[in-house]
Amino acid sequence: MGNITKAYQQNENIKKIIIVIVAGFLLAVGLNVFLIPANVFSVGLNGISQLISSVLELNFGIKINTGTFIFLFNVPIAVLGWIKLGKSATIYSLLTVLSITIMTHIVPIVEVTDNILMNAIAGGVITGVGVGLTMKFGFSTGGMDIISLILAKTTGRTVGSLMMIINCFIVVAAGLIFDWESALFTIISIFGTTQMVDTIHVSHQKVTAFIMTKKPEETITSIQDELIRGMTILPGTGAYSRENVSIIMIVVTRYELYMLEQAVYNADAQAFINIMPAQTVLGQFWNEDQQNEIRKNLIKNKK
Repeated sequence: MGNITKAYQQNENIKKIIIVIVAGFLLAVGLNVFLIPANVFSVGLNGISQLISSVLELNFGIKINTGTFIFLFNVPIAVLGWIKLGKSATIYSLLTVLSITIMTHIVPIVEVTDNILMNAIAGGVITGVGVGLTMKFGFSTGGMDIISLILAKTTGRTVGSLMMIINCFIVVAAGLIFDWESALFTIISIFGTTQMVDTIHVSHQKVTAFIMTKKPEETITSIQDELIRGMTILPGTGAYSRENVSIIMIVVTRYELYMLEQAVYNADAQAFINIMPAQTVLGQFWNEDQQNEIRKNLIKNKK
């Protein structure tokens, strides 16, 4: 494991704890300040918890906080997450669920505006920021997010699009239980959430980097110390200097860009890097699980 990765991981736990608290607060604000007062519903198990809480209160006079249902529903799904996403991701996801539960009890249910459209937009965007932040750091807010992450790894589709498909049930239920106006504004809320998730959670977005360097061996070694990615070396000549250079082509996710840039400039401070969006990537592109497996094998071989 390279020095950059070690330094990165030293602060990772602190960052994740901060994200757990921030995400819990953001989702509590999105629910209690915007969505719940307007009878507009959130995504995933949060929305299902809202529905059940609202039905119990309206029809039976039983008032149970939405956060309580969020916690109860997430326990069985956590088992699936433990198996498919790993221990670390599941632990932090459960901590986030606990944070949401606590925050929804702390943040009061208040109505900032009676404009249902503004509530739907603001609630959806704020919720999406909370969900996206957790996914960016490798865990989730639990519930359907875990299922979406697992499906994203399996299908290669974006998490946001999968969340939109999964949440069609909530829209229909909102229309049947309350009214179709609530269902329509729930669509706006869910759309806002999914857009923010795909904006923040960029691990599925791929870019192609062309690295022009006079130190190809040092640069390749530095990159390989940090990233488990294949590379292609192309010959090149500088048009101005007429000097021979090596062009290293590599496809990475946006999430890996920082480590790539640091690895290159650690080896060659004069290197030139051109980053371009990768419209479509076909063939073998190692996902996180495959990278971890390769990394384990490399460590075993070194021993």
